[in-house]
Amino acid sequence: MARPVAGGRMTSGAGLRVETTPADDAALDTLLVIGGAIDAVRDQDEVATVRRLGARAARIAGVCTGAFLLAGAGLLDGRRATTHWSRARELQESFPAVSVDADRMYVADGPLWTSAGVTTGIDLALALIEADHGVELARRASRELVVYHRRPGGQSQFSALSQMEPESDRIRVALAFAREHLSEPLPVERLAEAARLSPRQFGRAFRIETGETPARAVERLRAEAAHLRLQDGSEPVDVIARAVGFNDPERMRRAFVARYGQPPQAIRRMTRP
Repeated sequence: MARPVAGGRMTSGAGLRVETTPADDAALDTLLVIGGAIDAVRDQDEVATVRRLGARAARIAGVCTGAFLLAGAGLLDGRRATTHWSRARELQESFPAVSVDADRMYVADGPLWTSAGVTTGIDLALALIEADHGVELARRASRELVVYHRRPGGQSQFSALSQMEPESDRIRVALAFAREHLSEPLPVERLAEAARLSPRQFGRAFRIETGETPARAVERLRAEAAHLRLQDGSEPVDVIARAVGFNDPERMRRAFVARYGQPPQAIRRMTRP
């Protein structure tokens, strides 16, 4: 890990000069630990440096596997955090005092922020800019970067279809059919017909390949579609519920609480400027 700096002088090959000062004596607004830091956890000097700087920082953030170094320094003890999905179990097993949320793009727990991966580090950075300087500056930064202004931290790292990852073409066809017909009734018989299997064969194969029932999978697809509509527009919740096939807003609310930990209205408030 490079020696932390807060703002001496460095020049790049392109002639860009960056003014810096050693971080050891600096008061820090934000300590940011980059990814690729798993091996640094075994370097006690690095861990001690992060722990010392973290004690003087008003806010601490880790991008991707930077969470490992923060956890190694004890800065995430008793906190919720995330990291790249492929390392989430390792982080939890290595640091049981950390509550690892493996299915979030970024997590803010008080002054501790962590992101799932490198690209979600951009989402985290935009959220920090917005927290410090307001929505307009964050929006201008996102336009400069040509990225979405706001992808909330509670958004899943995965789409529902990518999480299920069925092996056979027939189950994939059935899931694609379901996603294209969410507003319509989707009993197991209809999905089985799309897969060209009997309902009994389909139900058994579906559970083996996805780990859940067809009804639960359809609910996840509907929740994901409704989540996107909540973020992108101003349609009433009951209209969205009917459009994605929930019909009853209460059913959609229960599905949201189970999947996202919050009801639709709370998610809409989070995602609005």
